[in-house]
Amino acid sequence: MRPRDLSRRDVLRAAAAAGVAVSVVPLGRVLALQGEVIAQPPDWIDGAGKVRFRRDGIPKVVGDKTFAIDIRARDMPGWPDEQSHGLLLRAARADRVFEGLDLSVLGDALQPDVTVTADVLGRDGVAMPERDFYGDLLLEAGHTPVFLGQPVALLIYHQYGRFRLAKRRLQFNQNAIRYGAETGFVPRDPYGGARYVRVGGETPDAPDVFSPMKNATVFASVKNRSVSWPEAQEDGDSGPLAMHHAARIRDELANPPTGWRVFRRRFRSQYVDPAALETDNGNAWYDTAANRLHVVTGTQSPYTNVDHIVDMVRKSRFALSSVSFHAGYTVGYGQKEHHSFPYYVAVAALYGDGRPVRLALDRWEHFQTALKRHPFDIETTVAVDAETGVFRSLAAELVGDGGGRQNFSPSVGQVSATALQSIYYFPKSDLSVVVEASRAPTAGSMRGYGTLQSMSTTEMLVDEIAEELGIDAIALRRRNLLRTGMKNTQGAVPAGTLRAGELLDAAAADPLWRERAARKTDFEARHPGHLYGVGFAAVHKDYGTGAEAAIAQIEIDAGGRILLRHVVSEIGCGATTAQMVVPARWLGRAADDAEFAVVDWPSLPLVSNNEPYTMTQEEQERRAQDPHWVPRITSPRSASNSAYYLSHATREAARLVFELGLWEAALSLWSEGIGGGQAAPLVVRRDEAEWRDGLLVAGALAPLSLERLAARAHARGLVTGVTVHTFNRWAWTEAAFEVDGRRFTAPIDALSVKWGDGATPDRRALMTDGDYAFQPRRTVAYPPVQRNNAGVVYYAPIATLVELSVNSGSGEVRLLSHKSWMECGTQIVPELVSGQLQGGLAMGIGHALFEDLPLYEDGPGNGTWNFNRYKLPRAADVAVWSQHGTVLPPLSATDPPKGIAEVVMIPVVPAIANAVHHAIGRRFYAFPISPDRIKEALS
Repeated sequence: MRPRDLSRRDVLRAAAAAGVAVSVVPLGRVLALQGEVIAQPPDWIDGAGKVRFRRDGIPKVVGDKTFAIDIRARDMPGWPDEQSHGLLLRAARADRVFEGLDLSVLGDALQPDVTVTADVLGRDGVAMPERDFYGDLLLEAGHTPVFLGQPVALLIYHQYGRFRLAKRRLQFNQNAIRYGAETGFVPRDPYGGARYVRVGGETPDAPDVFSPMKNATVFASVKNRSVSWPEAQEDGDSGPLAMHHAARIRDELANPPTGWRVFRRRFRSQYVDPAALETDNGNAWYDTAANRLHVVTGTQSPYTNVDHIVDMVRKSRFALSSVSFHAGYTVGYGQKEHHSFPYYVAVAALYGDGRPVRLALDRWEHFQTALKRHPFDIETTVAVDAETGVFRSLAAELVGDGGGRQNFSPSVGQVSATALQSIYYFPKSDLSVVVEASRAPTAGSMRGYGTLQSMSTTEMLVDEIAEELGIDAIALRRRNLLRTGMKNTQGAVPAGTLRAGELLDAAAADPLWRERAARKTDFEARHPGHLYGVGFAAVHKDYGTGAEAAIAQIEIDAGGRILLRHVVSEIGCGATTAQMVVPARWLGRAADDAEFAVVDWPSLPLVSNNEPYTMTQEEQERRAQDPHWVPRITSPRSASNSAYYLSHATREAARLVFELGLWEAALSLWSEGIGGGQAAPLVVRRDEAEWRDGLLVAGALAPLSLERLAARAHARGLVTGVTVHTFNRWAWTEAAFEVDGRRFTAPIDALSVKWGDGATPDRRALMTDGDYAFQPRRTVAYPPVQRNNAGVVYYAPIATLVELSVNSGSGEVRLLSHKSWMECGTQIVPELVSGQLQGGLAMGIGHALFEDLPLYEDGPGNGTWNFNRYKLPRAADVAVWSQHGTVLPPLSATDPPKGIAEVVMIPVVPAIANAVHHAIGRRFYAFPISPDRIKEALS
């Protein structure tokens, strides 16, 4: 099962129960106090509101210590200067019993100062929490490793020279590990299985006969190393009834009606490393005098890490009094989301003899242990009306390999299955997924979260169907589009207007597509031995997790300076820069100052059981009666969630500051004077107000600066600060509040306000929550828990055309150019969107053509893999100077931004496969499409 994503309040509560005080403070904030981080120059944004460079850009390019890997003990305030170093020993085979260590290979001079084994941890009561998810910290002697690279011991050295020599001697050397009897590989149960069955009505608009949204998702029973599904029953409960409909779909595909053509293909997506340039690392110090643990690391889920560290030592001999956790900037592509490495960093400190211990992987170790992208075997069946080219039915079986630990494998499998339909509408579908356990290093939540694997295969199959039916590939896609108001394979209606059709139209009109036959003839005549091809693909991907929660606070001082505080942290995509720009719509300009990765929210006292996916409707309704309760405090930084979900919280906080404070200040200024001033003869409407050139204007009224409005709001004790909490379960929560006698409804579920300097004594007396006054909601409407079955409803589409050549002798593929069209609502910072597109395309090109890892004994688990064997695309491989990206204009000024960090890398993968087919006349059903595979196909 998925571990809970925890908030600061959850962590504090759990820690308090264990008698431990905790704090989660971003690394940058700690180092800023020491003068270690350069402050952001004030000209990061120009007077017109255009971002000139990222707010974190200067510190990064000048080499500031913004990443945890740069930190040594002497850099941290209050830490000792002496630095110890740790390394993990890992089993490189999984077919023999681990019998213990033989450190004689090190000789007497290089013996570790401290050796930590499973016996030591067991003796001291230190244990990994969420063992089903993470597994044990270290393998106990007498057991066979369940996966390659499983940790068996932690060695700690107090002198760097001895550490380096010992590490060099141990690397690529398994003689330090004693193996016993051969047992074979440990058989294990799959991590889970799910099935999504939908039978639509007579028309796309008609109610479904059966669907997950209407009825239920089917989850497999796992036992005896396999999965089993409920027995089909036409009059049964949701599970048996789903299987009844699934059987009918399968029977119809096996015995298709007259006029149908059925296409069934098997695909394989490979095992891939995220290749994050910052390897897993951390530095930690256990202050034995005060029983305080300090941890520095890179992570996407700091709250969860802290909670698990406290839980890890709860029953141990270590009497922790406090934990201080400092997360640095990181770029993990999902690889640092709920990874286990921070717990080894904490363990190293506990056994460091009171000295800080640095545990940092080199690239070989990172390849051996970092979370990977799941490999999938997928069999997809599509039935199509041969005359009209309209899709009639879809079935698929997806089998993923989750590797040695469960991690997010069940969830990745489910998302992969729900994404498989891509941009198409199917009247009926049966999609099943199973994720197996294996001895490969663990796969987790790598960028794409299973969707790249499934949607790529669909796009390749659709291209093949088009060729078989003699229909233009883009035209066939257009005939089968999932259009606005239609249902996805879960039976849910996607949000808003679906605009993939506009992308198809743009691509179809492009000369690269229209002239592809003539270009092929011309190119091959001018380049003998080189085969030319053009390929196309279009997908849309969900963003968000179905339980997105955020907190944002906006405050304006009497001089008009805007302060933003937010839960968002920076993981490389520019989210912190974007959030500073979001308030401009309501406040006239970007935030002047900001605090990110905020964990301390005294202004918004909330409680949560943090079970948004599993609670019943009755429990939700009962808990919602407490105005301090929310289903989840905040979400981890993942699932492309910042642009839409986290910006929503920022936008709502800014809007309420405007409506409750600045607008009232404006009315008071415009109404000054005899007879109601300049406003009296006019009709003044709030919805006619707008910011223009930094001034608030409305109708014929005098423009007002933010500074003047802020001064008046403070003088009159109006609202000048707002803290909000938001929650989305594939729909926004709405709640009613009353502030200063005004009742209103907003798409938030918790609110606190701060009145200005001139507030009355009565109002000041109410501001007891971190200088804010909590405003209990009067009513609240949370999305029903049944919406969990929607799977996804928010989509961002992208289409990509690829032009390439294939060397018929060597089999090498060279990209000549590529063009992408994307729809992402209103761009917050267009330059960041462009960067995401370019980076995503490069990652997709790598997946399509280069990147591949063996799963087992010859793979990264043996500890011998590095970039000398794992090829990433270089600039020459990605057509860096001949790539073009186009973003559709938003539908309106209020069209919200969409999360695109993952979808940008997907369509280029099948587009390349389709282009290679156009070039050489052969189709490929497995990635990567390597030169050897091409030469084999041409032989």
